Amino acid sequence: MAKAKLTPRQQKYQAKAKKAEPKPDYFRNAISAFFSGGLVCLLGQALIDFYSQIMKVPPKEAANPATATMILIGALLTGFGVFDNLAKYAGAGLAVPVTGFANSVVSSALEFREEGLVYGVCAKMFTLAGAVITFGVITAFVFGLIHAIFH
Repeated sequence: MAKAKLTPRQQKYQAKAKKAEPKPDYFRNAISAFFSGGLVCLLGQALIDFYSQIMKVPPKEAANPATATMILIGALLTGFGVFDNLAKYAGAGLAVPVTGFANSVVSSALEFREEGLVYGVCAKMFTLAGAVITFGVITAFVFGLIHAIFH
């Protein structure tokens, strides 16, 4: 699809708006993402330790319920409207891990809840995350096949 040509007046306005647009503070954003991502990982490791030591789940398998718990926490924070406020400050440190996946699924579901359970929530729930899940499953299949062939 070709872009519509802008009139000289529109081009002038866009150039002026671009000059007035605040520049992001990349260094502060990177530091914030680093520390918030570290806190998410620290919480994840604490959950793994909790499941392996307190709940007596074998250490190799403790990451599974810890991941599910992180997804639940991300979903609940999104449902209560807290996740977006945290993400404003944490940036990619909060959005990239599995908590960001939970946020994308729940926020899509919440956005379309007025359209009903089937056509709204269920149909739109994986709008953002569906491509990631599909790509992940296909990639896992291909690498599993390669591993099976060469080992």
